[in-house]
Amino acid sequence: MPDAGTETLRCDCGAIVMTIQGDPVARAICHCHACRDLYGSTLLTATAWQPEQVTHDGDPEALLDYPHPLRAMHRYSCRHCGELVHGQNRLGMIVIPNARFARHHAGQLPERLAPTMHLFYASRAFDIVDALPKYLEGWDGPLYA
Repeated sequence: MPDAGTETLRCDCGAIVMTIQGDPVARAICHCHACRDLYGSTLLTATAWQPEQVTHDGDPEALLDYPHPLRAMHRYSCRHCGELVHGQNRLGMIVIPNARFARHHAGQLPERLAPTMHLFYASRAFDIVDALPKYLEGWDGPLYA
């Protein structure tokens, strides 16, 4: 999608239909332990959205909520096909993995959704060489030198 607008994403079986409007609040590669734990991945490339920008349609019973047992975070998946739909971070933002958008764009992430920073780089599992700013913690903190 070339500019801010509306995008519709579906889970593998189509039971969950998610409509996203506007531009994301953040576009990042997250290295935090919480994302590692919640998503089962060494790092997470994702966009964050305000809750009012994301609506769910389709089967209302299909959205399965997994609240993290220790952190104020949630992971949502489809009860029928098991696909990860999105997460919700401690700030209440909807976190959508970039892979979901890329799948709906012939395997390519739209440039307007590409990461613009690394977050929690102090917790990284490995170094990444790129030109993006690398915040040691959140985006309002110090940068990796």
